[in-house]
Amino acid sequence: MHRRLAELDRLDRTYGLGTMPTGSNRRRARRDHGAFWPSMLVTLVVLVAVLALTPGVSAYRVRALVGLGDHRLHDVVTTRHGQGQFRFTNTQPGTREPVSYNPCRPIHYVVNPAGAPADYLSLVEQAVTEVARATGFEFEYDGTTGDRDFENRGGLSVRSTPVLIGWATPEEVPGLAGDIAGLGGSAYVERTPDHRTYVTGMVALDTEVFARLSSQPGGFEALRAIVMHELGHVVGLAHVQDPSELMYDDNLGRTSFGPGDLEGLARLGAVDCL
Repeated sequence: MHRRLAELDRLDRTYGLGTMPTGSNRRRARRDHGAFWPSMLVTLVVLVAVLALTPGVSAYRVRALVGLGDHRLHDVVTTRHGQGQFRFTNTQPGTREPVSYNPCRPIHYVVNPAGAPADYLSLVEQAVTEVARATGFEFEYDGTTGDRDFENRGGLSVRSTPVLIGWATPEEVPGLAGDIAGLGGSAYVERTPDHRTYVTGMVALDTEVFARLSSQPGGFEALRAIVMHELGHVVGLAHVQDPSELMYDDNLGRTSFGPGDLEGLARLGAVDCL
C-alpha cells in the first residue's frame, strides 16, 4: 500500500495511507413490465439533462439521482457555519469537498489492549462517542484484537479491515519517537476517478505517555482528548494553527472539540452516501 506522510508536529503525526484504486460496484436495474419503460425513459431524459447541465457531476451523485444510493444512518449534524478553524487531510480531486467515510455504512473498529491503561475501554468509548456525535457517523465496536498492523491496514483486503486502536512504543512504531503522544490516519480507495472514500484507519497511542498521565489529576480527560484528536485525524481532519481547537498541532490543555473542529467534523459527516 502506498503511504504519504502528511503532517508531523510536537504532539502527533497524521498520515493519509495512500490510494488503492478499485472498480466501482454497479447495481443492475430490475426488469419490470407495464409502466417500467415510460418511467425509465423519463428518468433517462432527466438524467441526461442533469449531466448536460452539470458535466462534472460524479458517478455516486448520479446513482443517488436514479434511486440507487443508500440512506445515511443518522441525520446530518448542524453547526454554526463559519465559526472556528478546520482543515481536511484530503479533498476530492479538483474540489474542496473532503475525502471522508461513507455515512451510510458503520465504521468498524477494534482495540488492541496491550500496553493500555486499565481504563482504556472507557477512554476509547467516550472518545468515539464524541466523534460520532460531532459527525453523525455510526461506529461499531468489534471487540479486542491481537492485530498490531498499524503500518499496513489490511493490505489488499483494506475495504474489510476495521480501524485499529492500540498502544505502542517508539521501537515498534517509530513515529511515536520524541514527544509524540499519538498517530492517526486513514486509507482511502478510489471508487471512481473523481471520488475517494476512506475505508479503514488506525490510531497508535504512546504507551509511556498514557501510563504517566493516567495517574495524574485530570489525566483521564487529557488522555481522552488525545484519543479524540487522533480519531479526528482518522475521520479526515488535519491540524490547524488555532490553539482554541482540539486539532491544534500543539494542544496543551484543551479537552473538548472547539467550534472549528465541530464544523469540520460535521462537514465530514455530511458527505453523500455512496
